[in-house]
Amino acid sequence: MAHPRLRPIALSLLFAFSTAQAQESTLSAVNVTAKGYSASDIETPISTTSLNRAELERRGGQNLGDALRGEPGIAISNDSAQGQNPVIRGLGKDSVVLLVDGMRFNSAQPAGAIASFMSLGFAERVEVVKGGASVLYGTGAIGGAINVLLPQARFVPGFGLEAAASYDSASQGLRGTAVVNASAGDHALMVGASLANIDDYKAPDGTVPRTGYDSSAFIGQYRFRIDAQQQLRLSLQQHKDEDVWYPGSTRLHPTNPATRSTTVHSPEQTRRLAELGYSRKGSGEAPLNLDLRVYHQEMERQIYANANWLNRDIVTNDVTFKTNGFDAKADWLVHPQHLISFGLNAWEMTGNPDRYQAAPPTFTSFSANNPFQNASIKALGFYAQDDMRFGKLNLLAALRYDAVKSGADSMNNGARKTGLDGSDSAVSGSLGAIYEVAPLFRPYASYARAFRAPGMRERYESGLRGDGYYYAGSPEVEAEKADQFEIGIKGANVTVDYGISAFFNQIDNYLSGQILSGSTAIAACGAANAANCKKTVNLGSATIKGLEAHARWQVVSGHWLSAGYSRIRGTNDDFNEPLFQMPADEISLGWLGNILPGVKADFTLRLVDDQDRVATQFTKGSENPTAGFVTADLGATWQIDKRNSLRVAVKNLADKAYHEHLTEGLSGYEIEAPGRSLQLAWRGSF
Repeated sequence: MAHPRLRPIALSLLFAFSTAQAQESTLSAVNVTAKGYSASDIETPISTTSLNRAELERRGGQNLGDALRGEPGIAISNDSAQGQNPVIRGLGKDSVVLLVDGMRFNSAQPAGAIASFMSLGFAERVEVVKGGASVLYGTGAIGGAINVLLPQARFVPGFGLEAAASYDSASQGLRGTAVVNASAGDHALMVGASLANIDDYKAPDGTVPRTGYDSSAFIGQYRFRIDAQQQLRLSLQQHKDEDVWYPGSTRLHPTNPATRSTTVHSPEQTRRLAELGYSRKGSGEAPLNLDLRVYHQEMERQIYANANWLNRDIVTNDVTFKTNGFDAKADWLVHPQHLISFGLNAWEMTGNPDRYQAAPPTFTSFSANNPFQNASIKALGFYAQDDMRFGKLNLLAALRYDAVKSGADSMNNGARKTGLDGSDSAVSGSLGAIYEVAPLFRPYASYARAFRAPGMRERYESGLRGDGYYYAGSPEVEAEKADQFEIGIKGANVTVDYGISAFFNQIDNYLSGQILSGSTAIAACGAANAANCKKTVNLGSATIKGLEAHARWQVVSGHWLSAGYSRIRGTNDDFNEPLFQMPADEISLGWLGNILPGVKADFTLRLVDDQDRVATQFTKGSENPTAGFVTADLGATWQIDKRNSLRVAVKNLADKAYHEHLTEGLSGYEIEAPGRSLQLAWRGSF
């Protein structure tokens, strides 16, 4: 369902905002992820998105991907209700660095969403940097970075409790979160818990099986104030999901494709993190701020393949990905016109899958089938950045060097033990400028050089997997290098906030999993597995370009209109065809306004175009077009008093049957999105 008439209307509205003039003081969101410290968005020559707690609650997102759905430049790739991965400007989970409180999540992720290893109920803020962000965050940030900011222990004397609870009718889902803060003298303590019980959700065409799961999360932080400038902190986090299925992973089994299939699921998966940190806040005319941390993180996963015709598992895989890391960063106002920041990041991730696979035809005899053994990735990077201010001109320049090394004892169930060491190094950089012609007219331009070293699975995944493919190991693959150019306009005052940007991203050595056939498949996977052979390869290059726009306008006091637009085009330069899994064009329209004393109502409309620009040669016809759709959400929030609020909303008001183009699944059998759902939510503080 195409919407060509809506595109010029939305863009005309957005460009009209850019030419408006106003005398009011400028208001803008503050973002800590784009520059590494708090900075105003309209003084940053980079495209960003920030969602505060109020906006997260209004959207009623069930997880991070769900909360970001519909944002310009952001799409969602999902294989389940739990597994929803944000995609930034056409680049997915392997090309986006996910951070929680500035610490990166590390895991080789075969199914589900790494972004879901964190309860969104805790989130106080979500920040997105769109485009190459390797200069601050190292390998993997070709598409950008997402930082989820959780509660911190606060030096507020006494005891405080914040709590929230919600229900949605589509999944009969119940969620609850509570965070306690206690402080006395130079000591502050924060503890929190978040629980969720989710059933299979209902779509317009019926219940979607295997979409329910249970989740529990706990956080804690202790801070000790050494003096007015220095603090020590100890942070602990744990998140656990149970009985998670990924229906989008269902694949035909090669033994009998006509009647047999497998589906990946995780009986249990847990993330644990411990951080010890030190911070110092500078003072005087040239303050130097410093933050140091060491952390240890574990991602424990059970990744099983269920034979749907037997109703039992024929593949079991237990693996823990461990990361030890050290971060050091500082920012120094060395001169009123120069804010210098610099930092060092070092981490090592290890993984050792323990996988067993049953043999046909009876699938009762299990034997070891480990894709790799004792694999590791080590990364070391350091950067320097200068944030320069010359009157109304703001320049941002940064440079970084990274070295990444990888290795494994063996791959393909021990069949290969040599030639497994790899190393990549890269120089990343960024240069941007933004000029304030007027508060509502700030043109900017930026360039970013980014890179992504191959991940653990991309290098060493080898052997028959539960999805039916035989994966050929690829220890020889090289790092991606990307150059992104962006131009845009930003502006904000008390009645208007908008941004328009156009970008071009050229990625060399583009990494992707390619289905092989013929002699190439025989050489990579052997004759016995040539019919279902897949391998990670480097393409010569891929090109992604696009246009994004967003705007908010207070038409009358207390009533805001909003609009967003996203258009992305990707090209596989080697095959001269559309790049695999590019999101559809999209327009969003919204209204937020006061309707009664203490009551605000809101309405959101998503108009998503047909997506028929699909890869055919590269995917061997496995990517199919997706029909367009329109969805509407309606809600109201009642601020009962200063401490309590109640929200009622209806998602997918018209009970529209649809799925996003990036939904995983066999062509024509992708899982439907949830249908009409009543949401009730309460938040209070004591």
